[in-house]
Amino acid sequence: MKNYRIGPETNRLEHRALVVDDAKALFELNSHPDVMRFTGEPPLISVAAAEEAITGYTDFDTVGYGRWACVLKETGEVIGFCGLKYLPELDAVDVGYRFLPQYWGQGLATEACAASLEFGFSVLGLEEIIGLVLPGNPASIRVLEKVGMRADGQIDYDGILALRYAIRRQDSVF
Repeated sequence: MKNYRIGPETNRLEHRALVVDDAKALFELNSHPDVMRFTGEPPLISVAAAEEAITGYTDFDTVGYGRWACVLKETGEVIGFCGLKYLPELDAVDVGYRFLPQYWGQGLATEACAASLEFGFSVLGLEEIIGLVLPGNPASIRVLEKVGMRADGQIDYDGILALRYAIRRQDSVF
């Protein structure tokens, strides 16, 4: 199994696996109330907790891919994450993303999400990729729709009602 710790590059972003040196950036992201509002996850409580999350993240070792840090090329700053995650309980691959609020509304999530879909279809050979989003998150819904994903029902995921979006390889532009 190939390990894809380095992800696709876009015009403005580099994608790579998070490393322990990114703990402060991950803490800033995953402790921000506006970012965490629509995730269904508890916020991180410390930089040490972020370090633990990074060192305990095994997706690249177990399935070969995962969520990448999104590094702004212009500054070298980690401004969020985006990538694919295998969800064994659904036997599906999910695209997910989070960005710091100061980078919202600039098309970065759409850029990163599109690159992740292309990677999933072109490199990994996936047949379908889903996106789970909370109904009250219209900005995230727009990102999924901009990259060609379509509403595909609702799902109870970890006790939270989420909208399921999906795109199949033959329906994608990638």
